[in-house]
Amino acid sequence: MLIEVQGTGFVNKGAELMLHSVLEKIRAELPEAEVIMDPSWGSAPYLKRACLGLYQKVALKYRGVQWGRFGKVIPKRIRQMYGLKLDSEVDVILDAAGFAYSDQHGPGVTQNMAATVKHWKKNNTKIIFLPQAFGPFVNEKSKKAIRSIVEHADLLFARDKVSYDYLTELVGVRENVRISPDFTNLVEGVLPEEFDRKANRFCIIPNKRMLSQVGDEDRGRYVPFLIECAKYLNQKGVKPFILIHEGEADLRLGQEVARGAGGNMNIIREEDPLKIKGIIGACDGVIGSRFHGLVSALSQGIPALATGWSHKYEMLFQDYGFPEGMISVQSDRDEIQKKISMLISEEENSSLREKISSAAILQKQAAIRMWEDVFSLIK
Repeated sequence: MLIEVQGTGFVNKGAELMLHSVLEKIRAELPEAEVIMDPSWGSAPYLKRACLGLYQKVALKYRGVQWGRFGKVIPKRIRQMYGLKLDSEVDVILDAAGFAYSDQHGPGVTQNMAATVKHWKKNNTKIIFLPQAFGPFVNEKSKKAIRSIVEHADLLFARDKVSYDYLTELVGVRENVRISPDFTNLVEGVLPEEFDRKANRFCIIPNKRMLSQVGDEDRGRYVPFLIECAKYLNQKGVKPFILIHEGEADLRLGQEVARGAGGNMNIIREEDPLKIKGIIGACDGVIGSRFHGLVSALSQGIPALATGWSHKYEMLFQDYGFPEGMISVQSDRDEIQKKISMLISEEENSSLREKISSAAILQKQAAIRMWEDVFSLIK
């Protein structure tokens, strides 16, 4: 059996964590299966794919549609020698895009996927959209495309109730459209040996999208908001540090926050997403804008505050029984300090950990049931 994992990569550490999670499950449930990954420009270089034991896909994309016919000119014997696979050989597609199909990204992404799904279906490929956020869909092109995607997909999991409602408003209640939480909650983190827990107690995770996906007023308040948080954490002596979850833009944001807070903050840039999750799990608390950084916190019972740019953040905190963990970048100093004090108070922190951990158990059980549905369909 040949399984292709779509929608992940190695630049965004949340996307890479999803890839690790998917591979972990496939190799546990289908040890004989072969796995390939699309050679996406820039986000999935050959060496990183090869290190994970992924076969190489011989395919090009034209207007978003996979076009792999040119690979057939390579004799099968040669393809086998070099670990090359054709698009037409794929048995199962697992799409783990996280959040791609929405008017917030423009209709083009959803339209391209609709065309690609039709192409896959002609090959009798099973198509499964793993839990992810969807919508909103206001643009008529987006609406038409998502209807086509749902029509051709074997299974599609919305990651939250809002996403599910966006879908069912267009296609109605369907057996192949279901709800399940983010599945990276099942992945175990790995704490790096060199990580100093005493010097790095409270984690701040910036997100460049907070400078592009929000209105002008919020955009202008984001960095000052993080600086205010960092200053108060420093004042309280809880050793804040900055953890980079994606690329140079997030690093520059982190450096700006560190300078604004006095310049005495550690900035940690870890390439291994499992170690990033391990670091988060060792913290007293988290303030973040990266979705999977927040999942990594809450799924390990770590209290967190979030400021985000889509419905997925609010729904995540509702799922973990901590809606008061959401905070606006427009919050004044008193509100910021009040929210942070809730996390750094030893008594309140302990109570929050207990509440969040109880919710995390239910979320993990739901993710396990999702995988059972997926492998039941595949097998």
